[in-house]
Amino acid sequence: MVILQSYRGLFFTCCVLLLVLLAGCETISPTNEQNCTYAVTIETTCTKGAETSDHISLRFGDTNSNDILIKHLNSKHVRKLDPLQPDVLDDMPRKPFQACMVDQFQVKGQCVDSTICYLYLKLGGTDDWRPGFAQVRVVDGVPHLSSDYFYFRRYLPRHVWHGMDVCDKEATPHGMKYKRKEFVRKPLKN
Repeated sequence: MVILQSYRGLFFTCCVLLLVLLAGCETISPTNEQNCTYAVTIETTCTKGAETSDHISLRFGDTNSNDILIKHLNSKHVRKLDPLQPDVLDDMPRKPFQACMVDQFQVKGQCVDSTICYLYLKLGGTDDWRPGFAQVRVVDGVPHLSSDYFYFRRYLPRHVWHGMDVCDKEATPHGMKYKRKEFVRKPLKN
């Protein structure tokens, strides 16, 4: 009886912790998966009507199927950059994706093993948006895994992924042949 009373607090704490995990549908994830920080730079062109206030999603990755998906890039906004100078324009808070502006975002995701070689953007909403270029830089880790510039220079179609994939390409007599990238949902790890 004395032993039972001394462990009652510990037993109660363990039960509460178990209930919290079960109620929140949380699972304890393995600690071997790393998260890396990426700096995403996106330019909006100077064309009239090129800006947007709609949600922008971003998907990028490498040849080893490390796919990083950011559903609402707008909420990750860090700073505005002057497109003509390397100066940071942080004096006034502004919304991202305005005409003639370069925006930088900081995102976290799984680490890539090879150079980032594909990038897709998705415009959600009714605005038109015309990005100029996009680049993803690996902040922590190995900087040579950062992407080259991906150039758009056209209005994005709405509600579909639009971008470039230069991962798997093969030179043929008729030009470059690219393998088609298919995004599949990965099963949840239990």
